[in-house]
Amino acid sequence: MKHCLSALLLLMPLFAKAVSGSWVAEGPGVMLEQGGMRDESAELRAPNALPDANARITRVSWRYRLLSAELAGLQVQLCTLNRCILLGSGSGSSTGLQGEPANSPFRFIYYVQSRGGLNPPLRVIGNQVIVNYE
Repeated sequence: MKHCLSALLLLMPLFAKAVSGSWVAEGPGVMLEQGGMRDESAELRAPNALPDANARITRVSWRYRLLSAELAGLQVQLCTLNRCILLGSGSGSSTGLQGEPANSPFRFIYYVQSRGGLNPPLRVIGNQVIVNYE
């Protein structure tokens, strides 16, 4: 019996895998009418409690949709409470937030590097984030 218990204890780490999964959140966009100003989206959060409160981000994917063509000088970041990554396009994925808590709220931050009024204004009609975690 002792040998069986010892063997079981040695195998326990193989059965104690981290829970992996993903969640998706979507929200409305923002509107910028002036260059040199920034605006941020409402928080995007996991729709449900995660199975493991200590889960960490492995990869994030994003998508933001603009009403018109992308303006010159547009800079978009995706941020948790602790870190931001610069987004190179309207959709993609990154490991740049790897290790952050998977239940973090996210925000998109928009900035147009110019001065004066934007014609047409920057209208973001939607934001989406997909968080993969382990």
